[in-house]
Amino acid sequence: MKGPRVVMPVLDKVIRRSNFEEVACGYSLAEAQLEASRCLDCKNPRCVPACPVSIDIPKFIGELIEGDLDQAYYTIYDANILPSVCGRVCPQEKQCEQACIVGIKGEPVSIGALERFLGDYSLENNVLRETKIIENNIKVGIVGSGPAGLANAAEMRRMGYSVDIFEALHDFGGVLKYGIPDFRLPKDIVTTEIDRLKDMGVRFHKNVVIGKSITIDQMMNEEGYQALFLGSGAGLPSPLGVPGENLSGIYYANEFLTRVNLMKSHKFPESATPVRIGNKVAVVGGGNVAMDAARTAKRLGAKEVFVLYRRDMDALPARLEEIHHAIEEDIDFRLLLNPVEFIGENYRLKQVRCEIMVLGEKDKSGRRRPMPTNTFKTFDIDSCVISIGQRPNPILKESEADLDVDQWGRIVVENHQTSIPGVFAGGDVVSGAATVILAMGAGKDASIEMDKYIKSKQSE
Repeated sequence: MKGPRVVMPVLDKVIRRSNFEEVACGYSLAEAQLEASRCLDCKNPRCVPACPVSIDIPKFIGELIEGDLDQAYYTIYDANILPSVCGRVCPQEKQCEQACIVGIKGEPVSIGALERFLGDYSLENNVLRETKIIENNIKVGIVGSGPAGLANAAEMRRMGYSVDIFEALHDFGGVLKYGIPDFRLPKDIVTTEIDRLKDMGVRFHKNVVIGKSITIDQMMNEEGYQALFLGSGAGLPSPLGVPGENLSGIYYANEFLTRVNLMKSHKFPESATPVRIGNKVAVVGGGNVAMDAARTAKRLGAKEVFVLYRRDMDALPARLEEIHHAIEEDIDFRLLLNPVEFIGENYRLKQVRCEIMVLGEKDKSGRRRPMPTNTFKTFDIDSCVISIGQRPNPILKESEADLDVDQWGRIVVENHQTSIPGVFAGGDVVSGAATVILAMGAGKDASIEMDKYIKSKQSE
């Protein structure tokens, strides 16, 4: 049996509550190699197929142990163009690490932390994977500069295509920029990774709303794109649908986090975008986005931040690491409570009324279903952040009558191709809100189908 996992250093919990510096500090070389030495180098490594982008994990770990850091990074980069990002935000405990053989009798190898170490090593030492591109002068367009779009762009560019990415916002990176706080993912890392794609020849265009600024039909028939990839994500918030939800002081998580992460409202008045939260903040939801919102509110100066969730602690969908960090930062968890009404005065939020729940039989997700009790609790609050999921923005569907979507507004695909010939899609716009690495995997897989489609059209 291998020894215990090497624990990654973190910022002191008292210090980090008042700033947006990254919490997890990363491994040193010695720590990374010690953790890497726990790997069994299995003959049939289960971690590789458990990775959505199929990184050759035993290979890069072996190269790390031998001290060949450049090659270890190249091994990761061949499959994943954003190792510094994914090493920080991907749920490895539910993917590669969950499949790790070492975890059967002990703690699995900390694969995500090792990936992060090598990604950061490449950024700090300007280690680049040289990519020889044979130009084919065929134009492809990508809608959205989030994880799915970036992964698709990298693969299409490697195959020689002329690649344009169109982003609706004023900065590139999608959810990596607007959704994930600096204390989990510093934005300079995202910018540097995007700059590397620019160096590969990928062209980026901001402030372009596909369906408004230009249509899919215009791109295909007037601008000469031979294929398109839609990776516009899931940015439309899901409302609770309860009385008082329109009161001032209520935010949806996407708006709240975008104000702070992209618009830098935590630096107001240096930044032009304010955000007002007050002293008592409730966050509704139990996922990673809810944890981000709660921890952000604490850093903005709220004296009391609590999470309202209708199930118990064991059912929280957020990563264990994020829950642990939230608890360390004095985030309170008020469980088995479901908000049913927001109460205000002069249009300003004052209270949230919650129904007390009990857990019944398991539902399709395998979690016990929350059941109402007709008993209630009311809490005084100054603001509330609602974080119960997101859906794709309907702009594309509204502008493209031939684009099939399901009842939740997700784009329907077959082999990653939409109902419009030559138009492909992947990531959250197809699956609904998921993880960075799953979106990247979809973007990569779609590139294979796009290449097949273009070549088949050329051979006709």
